[in-house]
Formats: sequence, structure tokens, C-alpha cells
Amino acid sequence: MQIALATACGYLIGSVPVGLIVTRLLRGVDVRDYGSGKTGFTNTLRVLGLRRSLPVFLGDLGKGLVAALLPLLYSDDPWARAAGGLAAVVGHVWPVFAGFRGGRGVLTGAGVLLALDPVACLVAVPFALAVMVATRYMSLASITGCLAAAGAFLAFAALGWHDWAFAAAALLGAALIIALHHDNIDRLRRGAEPKIGRGGERRATA
Repeated sequence: MQIALATACGYLIGSVPVGLIVTRLLRGVDVRDYGSGKTGFTNTLRVLGLRRSLPVFLGDLGKGLVAALLPLLYSDDPWARAAGGLAAVVGHVWPVFAGFRGGRGVLTGAGVLLALDPVACLVAVPFALAVMVATRYMSLASITGCLAAAGAFLAFAALGWHDWAFAAAALLGAALIIALHHDNIDRLRRGAEPKIGRGGERRATA
């Protein structure tokens, strides 16, 4: 029952379309009509610029934090926290409040991992930052960060530093997020992936 409650709450929290709301308020457009068609920070950065997209960064990160911490109010089961966090990522990707068209879940997933184990989460940050600075490809940095986080959470669980539920959440979340980057991976292979801040033009199908 506790896991079911955490899952339901996590999904609803993750479904709050922060990028869509902020872009409509600040520019009066649907961010999904531009760039990648996603509602996450990377696409709102293209559409709004850095300063005006910061609320999206904080909001998407915060959704994951809240979803993974909320179960502590009624449960000490680590699987409830893991389920709530994973559900928030699913909600961000397929939000019930935005026609099931959301983002790729990177920042929401980062918020989840930060809530579950801040140290293990922060181990992945230098890898993602190094790739971002070296290549200016946000997608590649996101994929690298997912892989590094999954490895760190697995290692911490094997060492007994946190519960295996947290490692399972990291692994499943990383697998989902990387799978959702399939189009980015294809463009990276073809040399057609836009770098940070570029590629925010209106979509032909909008």
C-alpha cells in the first residue's frame, strides 16, 4: 500500500509540466512547438534563454526531490522512495496534465537520485559536466551522467552504503532516459545534433 501510494503521488508530482507552464507565462507559446518538442530544461533553454529558463531547471529538479522524499512522511521502506522517484520520472515523460507529452526526465531523475543518496548522485556530476564543457552537447552529457550515476549507485549498494532499492531506481531510470535519447544518439552519430542553446526553431509540424 505504501509503495502504491508513493507511486501514485510521484507520478502526479512528475506530471506537473513546469517547462510548459513557464514558457506559456513568459513567452505565450507552447514549448513543444519548438526545438526538440520536449518540455524539459534543454528545450526551454533554447526557447527562453538561460535566465528565464532557470525556473524550469529548479522545478524539474524539485519534482524528483519531492517525489523521493515525500514517502518518508508515512514509510521507512526504501522501495517506496524508489518507486515514488521512478514514478515522477515517468510522470515527467508522460504527464497526465499535458496530454502525455513531456520531457526526457533528466533533471527530474537527477532530483530523485539527489534525494535518495546525495553523495552517490554527486559522483556522477563531474563526468556529465566534463562532457558538456568539452562537447557542448547536452544530450551526450545527460547520457554520460545517467551511466555514471547508475554505476555509482550500484557500487554504493554493493558496498552496503545504501539500499539496493536505490540502485534499482538508478538503473531503471538511467535505462529509460537513455532509451528516450534514441533520436539524439542518432543525430550524434550523424553529426547533426544541435549544441547547447541552438536548435530552438519552430517545428515544421507545429
